[in-house]
Amino acid sequence: MIKAMSTYVYVKERLHPGLLDGLVRGGAQAIEIFAARQHLDYANRKQHIREIAEWFRTSGIPLNSVHSPLYADYEWGRTGAPPVNVASTDRAGRIEAMDEVKRALEIAEQIPFRFLVQHIGTSNETFSDRKFEAAMTSVEHLRAFAKPLGVRILLENIPNELSTPDKLIEFIHASHFDDVGVCFDLGHAHMMSSVAEAFEILKPQIRSTHVHDNAKDKDSHLWPGKGSIDWKEAVELLRSAPHTPPLLLEIEGEEKANPVDGMAEAYRKLETA
Repeated sequence: MIKAMSTYVYVKERLHPGLLDGLVRGGAQAIEIFAARQHLDYANRKQHIREIAEWFRTSGIPLNSVHSPLYADYEWGRTGAPPVNVASTDRAGRIEAMDEVKRALEIAEQIPFRFLVQHIGTSNETFSDRKFEAAMTSVEHLRAFAKPLGVRILLENIPNELSTPDKLIEFIHASHFDDVGVCFDLGHAHMMSSVAEAFEILKPQIRSTHVHDNAKDKDSHLWPGKGSIDWKEAVELLRSAPHTPPLLLEIEGEEKANPVDGMAEAYRKLETA
């Protein structure tokens, strides 16, 4: 499996080529960019995006995916900005959310990438048929926008009632979105039920992953082995997927800590599991 890394580990910092060089030194063969404006100013296409695009052109490292924005501001919601929620039942809010996601999708015009990882609803969102239908309308619009850019939408299993493995499969089947897949988040699966149970439900649709650990108590995005996931079982399951996904680490960054050594150790642990 390809070793990949999310820039989420640096999400509080402005993304620059030096940080990407470090991820490659840690063993990353592909990258996922976390689209948060304080991290990657995806609306600044003439400067910031151009700088990052040049790194990808010269490094030869592919951009596997972009994680869709969670907030539209530069403070990640700390100043009271609402979350980007494509399942909102407020039509104006949902249109604003889709517009923000499309700004992130336009990264593909300068840096080609395969997948956009999209949340349905926010953390701990309750289920309702209206939200489900609103999300379906949003995803239909976003996939039509993404297709000419060469990007495929992947829905992520997150801790809410709209994004359980069962609901994601129901969503994909009910909408007949044959080109919509799943980003399988192992840490979220572990919190919500179990990695094995979630994998069996989502297996046919999995195209990418988010690999991180936790003690089943909170979404802590720890390095593999620092929580309670059985990584031998988890890696065996991923290897059995019909479409072998990358091992894509999505780790919570530690202040003043360099993730390079942690990456190398994590990949060794996963490869020998």
